[in-house]
Amino acid sequence: MSPSRIPPAPGVDPRVPAARQVLLEGVGAEIAASFPGITRLGGQVVAALYLAEGPRSMDELSVELGRSKSNIFANLRGLEAAGIIERRRESGARHDSYTLRGKYPDVVIGAYIARLRRVVHDKQALSRRALGMLGDAEGAEAEALRTRLADLSRKYDVFADLMERYIPPIDGPVDLEALIKLVPEPLLKALHGAARAAWAVGNTVTTQLDRLKKKKG
Repeated sequence: MSPSRIPPAPGVDPRVPAARQVLLEGVGAEIAASFPGITRLGGQVVAALYLAEGPRSMDELSVELGRSKSNIFANLRGLEAAGIIERRRESGARHDSYTLRGKYPDVVIGAYIARLRRVVHDKQALSRRALGMLGDAEGAEAEALRTRLADLSRKYDVFADLMERYIPPIDGPVDLEALIKLVPEPLLKALHGAARAAWAVGNTVTTQLDRLKKKKG
């Protein structure tokens, strides 16, 4: 039985489970879109743990979300690997229980930033490996590929340097609300202006390239 079909307990306003279901589905979509290998069910697990009064076992999550224990277990492993949840064994308990590593959404933001750092470093290594394999190959196709790979490598180097200088290594929740309050208003406005300018430049370049392609065609 899916969570949306579980009838409300006697005396509970039906709007309560409806609102809960909206949160489950929304967080499910968010997590699935942000973390490869974790499905919408994994995001629903995150929401269920956020709403819970304490740790939940796999059996409890299976009943609460109306899904098989095997599906719950697969997503628990992915969430644990992403640093979003942690597993614990209470004294005297026969089974493990699970809880968020920190407050939601702080824990998801921290995990996403950590994942972004890994992605940037992986792409740096990928670009360099591809350039190394290309070596001193000659010809128009080789030159075109070398140019693209060199540009890609340069961009990821810039991203990596930016992260190393301004974003400390993160292993855990990030209190984004508190962080924003610490950033001076002029700096936020400057970042906003820089982002808009970069976006405008990117759109202009794309438009010009499209026009050139049409002329050549």
